[in-house]
Amino acid sequence: MKRPILIHPDPRLKKVCKPVADISDELRVLADDMLETMYDAPGIGLAAPQIGILDRLIVLDCVKEEGAAPQPLVMFNPEILASSDDLNVYEEGCLSIPDQYAEIERPREVRVGWLDRDGNPQEQGFDGLWATCVQHEIDHLEGKLFIDYLKPLRRQMITRKMQKLKREKARA
Repeated sequence: MKRPILIHPDPRLKKVCKPVADISDELRVLADDMLETMYDAPGIGLAAPQIGILDRLIVLDCVKEEGAAPQPLVMFNPEILASSDDLNVYEEGCLSIPDQYAEIERPREVRVGWLDRDGNPQEQGFDGLWATCVQHEIDHLEGKLFIDYLKPLRRQMITRKMQKLKREKARA
């Protein structure tokens, strides 16, 4: 089931999420809903707070090539275990900040630990777009948005655009 995506500014997007204690069938359904919502948007990552759920859960799939098999990843309680000193710059966007993009510098490679859908611990290294995406989504769990990396004036401009967008949607 597709879920509505919160648009910035929304206080839930600035909250630190609580760890998932027990992976229930309800949370697995939530993860499936998040994947459906992400693919439909379309996006390459989605964090639970973006749909108003303050649990440490993210989904991602950075396969963008036409005809390539999807590689959906569901991560409960993801954490960055290590990151490279080498940095990468990617133009980032966010489903909660539609049609706004900015170049953000992040570690080029990260090692992430998480629990899978069955509660099994996983660990994997990511680089390139996958590394950027997983860092972006984990930031959401800490109440941090990609625009928080920008200079204040640019961040305020984007926030005002989002406030206007929300007013227009409310009138529609």
